[in-house]
Amino acid sequence: MNKHKTYFNWSSGKDSALALYHLLQDHRYTVNELITTVNSHYNRVSMHGLRKELLEAQTKSLNIPASLIELPEMPSMQLYEQKMLETTSRLKKAGFTHTAFGDIFLEDLRTYRENQLAKQGFKAIFPLWKQDTKALLNEFLDLGFKTIIVCANSKYFGEDFVGTVIDKHFINNLPEDVDPCGENGEFHTFCFDGPIFKEPIEFTIGEKVYREYITPKTDNDSICKNDSEKYGVWYCDLIP
Repeated sequence: MNKHKTYFNWSSGKDSALALYHLLQDHRYTVNELITTVNSHYNRVSMHGLRKELLEAQTKSLNIPASLIELPEMPSMQLYEQKMLETTSRLKKAGFTHTAFGDIFLEDLRTYRENQLAKQGFKAIFPLWKQDTKALLNEFLDLGFKTIIVCANSKYFGEDFVGTVIDKHFINNLPEDVDPCGENGEFHTFCFDGPIFKEPIEFTIGEKVYREYITPKTDNDSICKNDSEKYGVWYCDLIP
């Protein structure tokens, strides 16, 4: 049977890692490339704030070819869509037909992704879609994955929260209004070990920084779904 040539939208976090794990077990697909958006001003993974060097170490350990989409700090939707179109056009010429995401239950975001990709003839796959997020996080840990929190919405968490390695205790002590996977943008992670990696990614914990942002009015994929126009984010710098 011919397998679908697939590229994976890699965020560097736990949901991406678990979704990729499931996709690699699925005989219908071959994952031939990882794509990650990067803030070109800071040379860090968009939203996560992860250094590009750690992303490169991570994808090297995954042993899958990887490429970057470089974006300014606050790109307009027009620029974002233009950059995505350049990438999908290249991949289409290279014979890719499918693409995969780690999204779990953000309906609007899924619809937006599917509509944009359908214009290019791509079929979008969501391996974790509509699954219970607490069960997913338990599965992630049971499989031997390891992940650390690199940024968090200050509406829910303080400085001490970032830099935490997620474990079972973490799951049972989250605030009730926070999704166990941070699916509403409450927090983001860096996955540094697990069954899909050849070797763990080494790092040390650096400084913790607080930054405030204004939510873009047209942004369909903001880090935080917040009622106010401003939101704060705590970041934990990881040093290769």
